[in-house]
Amino acid sequence: MHLADGTRPYRVRVCGTAPVVSAGPFGIATDLGLEALSNADTIVVPARNDVTAPTPDGVIEALQAAHARGARIASICAGAFTLAEAGILDGKRATTHWLAADLFRQMYPDVRLDADVLYVDEGQVLTSAGASAGLDLCLHMVTCDHGTAVAAEAARVAVAPLHRDGGQAQYVIRNRQRTEAGLGEMLAWIEHNAHRELSLEDLAVQASTSVRSLNRRFRAETGQTPMQWLTGVRVRHAQQLLECSADSVEWIGREVGFGSPANFREQFRRLTGVSPLAYRNTFRARSA
Repeated sequence: MHLADGTRPYRVRVCGTAPVVSAGPFGIATDLGLEALSNADTIVVPARNDVTAPTPDGVIEALQAAHARGARIASICAGAFTLAEAGILDGKRATTHWLAADLFRQMYPDVRLDADVLYVDEGQVLTSAGASAGLDLCLHMVTCDHGTAVAAEAARVAVAPLHRDGGQAQYVIRNRQRTEAGLGEMLAWIEHNAHRELSLEDLAVQASTSVRSLNRRFRAETGQTPMQWLTGVRVRHAQQLLECSADSVEWIGREVGFGSPANFREQFRRLTGVSPLAYRNTFRARSA
């Protein structure tokens, strides 16, 4: 794509420490070595497969030098680990893929990690969550550089929704932690019965324990109350139906166990950051 004056908005080059760098099962040919980072205006650091593996020689130093001279640096997904290793996220707000959030906090406690958003713009340094959030971040940078019209054209070419705000949730309901066998059976029961009208007392009876004991076990093993867990399961089931069915939002809310459309919308927005309808429209736009 081109700007109104016929020029290209960016000149994109792929840099690395070798002629071909690994990206999961794929190999990506590089145009230039790390020396190209010395005069790049924007540097985008991709995700990495093993965030505990040593970073290739020269990468950290090149990023530190680029940051010191004022280059804009962005990371996609677990690429935030590379930026954190370079020290350029210290004291800053950042995000990464939610699956890697706990490890990130352990490794880099000086970074203010927010794992509940799509991307974070700290000015010179930007970070995104999972792969699709990386596209959102890139479109955000295009908007900042060249305006909404150019970003809209880029989104059209990429078959992507133009605007998903960085503060929007990652659409992930985190209720799949590993638990002990006893509670694991209870969680499986909730998974298959979440559509029913269930009270805390009903859950305690099913678990053959007291309400107090059930609350204590849930908090110890999941960090949530039983009813919070149940709500998360229902919202996750609703997400699946919103993505793949044409049923009405009201019907889906009832089907997954919410007593009223208002409660469904409230709980869905609380856990995902968007309304059920906005969530559905986003996924329809992606599949169009």
